[in-house]
Amino acid sequence: MTPTIIRYRVVGGLALAAALAYLCRNAVGVAESTIREDLGLSLQQSGWFMGAFFWTYALFQVPAGWFSQVRGTRFALTIFAVAWSVATLALGLAPGFWLLIVAQFVMGTAQAGIFPASTNSIKHWTPLARRSISCALLAAGMQVGAIVAARLTGKLLGDEILPWRWIFVAYSIPGLVWSVWFALRFRNDPTEHPEVNAAEVALIKETNETTPKPSDAANPESTPWRGMAKNVALRWLCGQQICRAAGYMFFASWFPTFLQETRGVSVAASGGLQAMVFTATFAGSLGGGWLTDLIWSRTGSLRLSRRLVGTSCLFACGALILGAWFVKSLPMAMALLTSGAFCAALAGPCSFATTIDIGGNHVPQVMGTMNMAGNLSAAATPVLVGHLFSVTANWNVVLVVFAVIYFVGSLCWSRVDPGDKIVTQLDSANHG
Repeated sequence: MTPTIIRYRVVGGLALAAALAYLCRNAVGVAESTIREDLGLSLQQSGWFMGAFFWTYALFQVPAGWFSQVRGTRFALTIFAVAWSVATLALGLAPGFWLLIVAQFVMGTAQAGIFPASTNSIKHWTPLARRSISCALLAAGMQVGAIVAARLTGKLLGDEILPWRWIFVAYSIPGLVWSVWFALRFRNDPTEHPEVNAAEVALIKETNETTPKPSDAANPESTPWRGMAKNVALRWLCGQQICRAAGYMFFASWFPTFLQETRGVSVAASGGLQAMVFTATFAGSLGGGWLTDLIWSRTGSLRLSRRLVGTSCLFACGALILGAWFVKSLPMAMALLTSGAFCAALAGPCSFATTIDIGGNHVPQVMGTMNMAGNLSAAATPVLVGHLFSVTANWNVVLVVFAVIYFVGSLCWSRVDPGDKIVTQLDSANHG
């Protein structure tokens, strides 16, 4: 019997959710200078506005991951999509600074569970040999949304096709449509899907360990907080995520303004150049998944396939960004920065895959913990960059800062052991 291919549709649907989420969140970076001028915000206020999303996004990663495990991805992601779409609509309607902040807080809360829930579903729906490329498609979906947000928002604003408020109103619609489709078509477990045949179930389960259904996770011992706190691999994984998220957030928030201030480019051109960086990130996300799975299939070593890719790629990213600091030519600087973004993205899928490797039956909580650490860093980044410029009056110095951050991320990756699984209370009892 030939296996059905519903697993591909599932991964595609999850990637589409990531794209729509990033469309909403990344439009803020391109529109920042326009919003700041229209509402009379200071640089510091603008930094807080751009970073507000990430505070709730970070703090609700673990609770939203737990919620998605207990209620299931189908229910959780549907609710999340409706909520972030409403928050995007609120951004377009907000008349001042504080309502912008509230809308960003709500959107951050709504989007917090996307990747813990999606990663858990990837574990249920894909075999081990295709885990990293599935995570890569999820990461690539993020970049598709970021690219569309950068190019489309820059075009709409630069050519005065739509005012910024109507842009956010328009961006709120696709997520609502997706939520209806997802609620009707998705199932939490392959065995529950009416279109999946036995051959596809066998293919998916062949190399996957047995995992409980969402309804089985609501017992008091379902989240091994003590085991997670003691897990060394998770600590280092959080460390590299802090560094990667800070670097990515610079490109997603202040980068258009950075280009406007240091290279004299227009708002529309800065959006296009930001989209160039996101295109490189998109390619790196796919390439990282392919490379990670290739190394695993050739060596059978999770440590080599995860640690080698993460360590070398983040080091290369730091070196390329540092090189851009010495370059005055815009095309050459953009070549170095986009190459750095490509290398940083190569290290993304292996980090997602590692949360599955070490998480066992608790992937949403482990993924949520890693993402929480990274997004606390992302939340602070716009504020710190704005403060750094206010103190130094030199936008170029941020390149040195982020090069160092990526070098530290490389060091963290060199310490990650994907074989260091989370120890639960049951595991401790069995080995006590």
